[in-house]
Amino acid sequence: MTGAATRPARPPLALALLALLAVAFLLVPLLGVLVRTPWDDLGTHLTAPESVTALKLSLVVSLSALGVSLVLGVPLAWLLARVPFRGKALVRSLVLLPMVLPPTVGGVALLLGFGRRGLLGPWLEDWFGVTLPFHTAGAVVAATFVSMPFLVISLEGTLAALHTRYEETAASLGASPLRVFRTVTLPMVAPGLAAGAALTWARALGEFGATITFAGNLPGTTQTLPLQVYLLLQDDPEAATSVSLLLLAVAMAVLIALRGRWTTAPTKTAPAKAPAGAPAPQPPAPRKTADDPPRRDPSAARLDARLTGYTDLALTAPGGTTLAVVGPNGAGKTTLLRALLGLPTQSAARLALGGTDLSAAPPHRRDTAWVPQDPALFPHLTALANTAYGPRAHGVPRAEALRTAREWLDRLEVGHLAHRRPGELSGGQAGRVALARALASRPRLLLLDEPLAALDQTTRGRVRHTLRRHLDAFDGVCLIVTHDPVEAVSLADRVLVLEDGRTVQDAPPAEVARHPRSAWVARMLGANAWPGTATVDGLVTAAGTRVIAAEPLAPAADALAVFAPEAVALHRERPSGSPRNVWPGTVRELTAVGSRLRVLVTSDGAPDLVAEVTPGAAADLGLHDGSAVFTSVKATEITLVAR
Repeated sequence: MTGAATRPARPPLALALLALLAVAFLLVPLLGVLVRTPWDDLGTHLTAPESVTALKLSLVVSLSALGVSLVLGVPLAWLLARVPFRGKALVRSLVLLPMVLPPTVGGVALLLGFGRRGLLGPWLEDWFGVTLPFHTAGAVVAATFVSMPFLVISLEGTLAALHTRYEETAASLGASPLRVFRTVTLPMVAPGLAAGAALTWARALGEFGATITFAGNLPGTTQTLPLQVYLLLQDDPEAATSVSLLLLAVAMAVLIALRGRWTTAPTKTAPAKAPAGAPAPQPPAPRKTADDPPRRDPSAARLDARLTGYTDLALTAPGGTTLAVVGPNGAGKTTLLRALLGLPTQSAARLALGGTDLSAAPPHRRDTAWVPQDPALFPHLTALANTAYGPRAHGVPRAEALRTAREWLDRLEVGHLAHRRPGELSGGQAGRVALARALASRPRLLLLDEPLAALDQTTRGRVRHTLRRHLDAFDGVCLIVTHDPVEAVSLADRVLVLEDGRTVQDAPPAEVARHPRSAWVARMLGANAWPGTATVDGLVTAAGTRVIAAEPLAPAADALAVFAPEAVALHRERPSGSPRNVWPGTVRELTAVGSRLRVLVTSDGAPDLVAEVTPGAAADLGLHDGSAVFTSVKATEITLVAR
């Protein structure tokens, strides 16, 4: 049964026959070359002086064309993949045109553009004394014209598959655009670049039509190996077959070496597995690290920001302040971080740090550091080199940068992993390395996007304590985006609550916990929160549900009724007595939380709410999914908060 379950499905017979016919169609010409090759005279034909001269010239022309293609094609591929501009479709069409243009037509076009009577030919000859037709340089131009598109298209696809977060993170650490391109982009797209370069070289090596039309067929000057084959077909067909076999072998070798890489997107490197039986590396005992750098004047890192657009808010914080940014999905948290970083987003930011206006500064000149949700560690660098990247980008000497990086890795208890690459780290380990990388650059503005989300509960508590200790000594401003109320309360001096791109609340954690002005934050903290309009005795929701509170607000004000799950009592019959708030409902979910049960109750006449009871009380009430119940809350247990 198992073998039958895993057996691949048979393809339709008609499609299989047509596919085999296609393979045969492609294979017959190749077999013809192999069958007709005079194997006994192969060496003689390939070592003939004319063939050797043509081969040397072909290598010179093809390698020169590859060099020109790399110099011009790599920037063009980056432009097409990374920069939005008007006319991009037209530029891409121009790149693809030589691939579909008949080679002889391409040669005619080159002749009319760069020939002696072409558009630029007379100028090239008068100003630089350069004549391309019937010259080796002309053969290089022809080969570049037909082969460079292979490099551009291959590399553009690889660049498009590379997520921009790596380049954006590098820029946030202080790396200039050219440094980012050289140290992050190129190493990460190296496989695609190598594949495109191999295809470009192979295509340039086999170029015929454009070369003979534009550069002519002069022995030793423009007569490359394909042109030699063309001449040999007229005088010595057997020698032509032997030389054709050489070109065929080169083309097949290139394709086999690529193994399809040029047609597929790069895949992520899987974490390396330790050898069987090898002990897992253990963190070394904590060691004393160098003292923290001298603290800056708090005014030197004071943050003053004003965002307009999708996110519209003003933000001010002195140096040494940690703000937790919370809110539902789509509230504008990521937009806020990207605007402060100077990255493309839906909002514009006026930013000043320490009184210096950085609104027009590029990301690498904003003295920031960013830890995105995905740690975005550079996969070609070790954990130590990743951590040293920021200091190196700021001009710190290599030895000092590595020493600083190792200290931060040790502080976050991942120093024993310094020489591992990101693919060999767990999610939690990668998160700590990314945090060390950001702290090592000692920015004035530190932006953390859910930095502890990938950690397990035990590690999260330990790293949270370590992070809190370092944030206490951090003299810049730190913004932490989080969905964890424990992180918001334990790490932040202030909590910034966002909804729909606007500030709902900006207050100390204790104030937000006692009087949340956002239903989302109240629920995040584990409380029930019903929005509505204040009345003389409490609140009325948009659906008409009335809530009685012991301390009402001024009537007609926007308000939030907040009450804890423990304050909700459940009954199978309508209660009588002291509760002033009673609503009928239906049990929809029971969830164990520690030693208690959380019960979700829905109702047609009231918003959903959560009650918290003991397992014994749930058993006495016979609660299960679908049970009809009444919920009650005392007026003294309900807090009204103005919004």
